[in-house]
Amino acid sequence: MNKGDDTFKKIIAHCKEYGFIFPSSEIYDGLSAVYDYGQNGTELKNNIKEYWWKSMVQYHENILGLDTAIFMHPTVWKASGHVDAFNDPLIDNKDSKKRYRADVLIEDHVARIEEKINKEVAKAAKRFGETFDEEMFKKTNPRVIANREKIEVINKRFVASLEAEQLDDIRALIEELEIACPVSGSKNWTDVRQFNLMFSTRMGSASDGATEVYLRPETAQGIFVNYLNVQKTGRKKLPFGIAQIGKAFRNEIVARQFIFRMREFEQMEMQFFVQPGQEKEWFEYWKQERMRWHLALGMPAEMFRIHEHEKLAHYANAAIDIEFEFPFGFRELEGVHSRTDFDLAAHQKFSGKKLQYFDPETNESYIPYVVETSIGLDRMFLAIVSNAYREEKLEDGSERVVMNIPPALAPVKVAVLPLMKKDGLPEKGREIFDALKYDFLCQYEDKDAIGRRYRRQDAIGTPYCITIDHQTLQDNTVTIRERDSMQQERIPVDKISSVVSSRIDIRPA
Repeated sequence: MNKGDDTFKKIIAHCKEYGFIFPSSEIYDGLSAVYDYGQNGTELKNNIKEYWWKSMVQYHENILGLDTAIFMHPTVWKASGHVDAFNDPLIDNKDSKKRYRADVLIEDHVARIEEKINKEVAKAAKRFGETFDEEMFKKTNPRVIANREKIEVINKRFVASLEAEQLDDIRALIEELEIACPVSGSKNWTDVRQFNLMFSTRMGSASDGATEVYLRPETAQGIFVNYLNVQKTGRKKLPFGIAQIGKAFRNEIVARQFIFRMREFEQMEMQFFVQPGQEKEWFEYWKQERMRWHLALGMPAEMFRIHEHEKLAHYANAAIDIEFEFPFGFRELEGVHSRTDFDLAAHQKFSGKKLQYFDPETNESYIPYVVETSIGLDRMFLAIVSNAYREEKLEDGSERVVMNIPPALAPVKVAVLPLMKKDGLPEKGREIFDALKYDFLCQYEDKDAIGRRYRRQDAIGTPYCITIDHQTLQDNTVTIRERDSMQQERIPVDKISSVVSSRIDIRPA
């Protein structure tokens, strides 16, 4: 087991122990790749949603919000291409009986080659110090050049095989690269086959002839079919956007890595409608804007990277992924795609309804182009907790586990802790708690020694603890303790709310 695997297991255990995430239906032995958010997880998830919603809808006067139904007319998914093309290439290992996505196996192999390049660069940087020219090294070092060429050859062949749906060649590539099953180490593979990811169900009674409908595999189509409704009722001119947060469902055969890949998940998507010809300009704008959003949370910039798509989706003319370094490596966190007019044109064709925009400036009608930003809420949650989890050894030799969650997103903002359960301290603590609860989600706790209570609050990521002691009764001041530094200072009771508010304030950069 490598260090990343060990850390990831600790994060999963911590999430359960401290009320962030529970296995769904656990008393019945659970349901594969389905999870429930506990009391602290629900608050963190809601805070992430609020941060995203404000940055998209509240801070942009030309973006409006929407909440569309999970069930949609089945022709929606025919028009969008999901019925015919929403597939994953799957392959089984005959010895371990484990099933994998063929594309993920190849991408993981490429990532290992990239890791070799990174190690070569890191060694050279250490050897040459400040005089090191990374770009020149990458262009001239024979091992780096050779590995770059390997990656280029693999990607070129892989993309061509996927586009031509040559599944036999994808299997041949896996065998030629000598990719082994991560479980058994065996290279005994089955054929590659496509598997449609949509969940279907029946709507209406069987006696009346029930209609087959789908649980939506993405939230974007609900925006597209409502584009004209929002544009007209919102009286918006191009460019403008429509944002939505909602559940989506995919029958992932290879669901794995905790909440990273689930069958029921939540998306935060925004579709930005622009004049044809301006989509690349807006694509670059949203690419930079979304990265700024992530960095405004204070997470290290080196935890993020931009991945340019080798193979574009059938609807796109440009696409990137913002990847985050999870404990199991860099993986997609958010996508920014230039979707052209594919979706609106397809819905206009299949529905027979005009979805064109009349541009008063050019005096012409046309189907707008779309730039999409799409982030998985559950993946964002996992990125936050993965980055936040810390095991620290303190100066006195003791240890603590602390969740360095950005204060603005922390489930509980303030813990009110009377030093002891007597001498009027609990009564004063309750008075302070009752005043603060209208401004923040707070916790009141008076059980156990103060040190143990600090540790419990550290473990759920509470940024500030307010301690009430005997001095509080004399001069109406309290001790405020900061989670990350553990520094303490005395402040007046009537300043607690303003002090905490100023310290947890966060706005997009």
